[in-house]
Amino acid sequence: MSLKEKVDSEIKKAMLAKDKERLQALRGIKSLILLAETEKGSTGGLTPEAEIKLLIKAAKQRKESAEIYAAQGRKDLEEIELKELAVIESFLPRQLSIEELEKELRNVVAEVGAKSSADLGKVIGIASKKFAGQAEGKLIAELTKKILSEG
Repeated sequence: MSLKEKVDSEIKKAMLAKDKERLQALRGIKSLILLAETEKGSTGGLTPEAEIKLLIKAAKQRKESAEIYAAQGRKDLEEIELKELAVIESFLPRQLSIEELEKELRNVVAEVGAKSSADLGKVIGIASKKFAGQAEGKLIAELTKKILSEG
């Protein structure tokens, strides 16, 4: 089942439950999907990888907005962003813990045969694709730097 189909199904459930906040978040996701599908040069459908990228981008935007609202003391708007973030994250793969990610990154470093920080780009490139949607790129980069500086 594609992301679009899952979101459509969840929209129906939210409508029946009269859950306005969830419905708003789901409609936002659907809007992003439709925009991506009708973008110039698009083939119409989205690949699973493109769907995950879309959700990651939307989640990141919600996090940043919530942080800005929190800094400005706008609890009401921060709560809306955090609720939408929770809905978006429900469609993303399970996030790896720092320990799990570090273990997996050590495996990638071993596979690639990376020895120093000169191999950083190679490791991050592979790891970013492998763990897309399961860990933030920033965290992948930080942990990879730490691992390579040890060796």
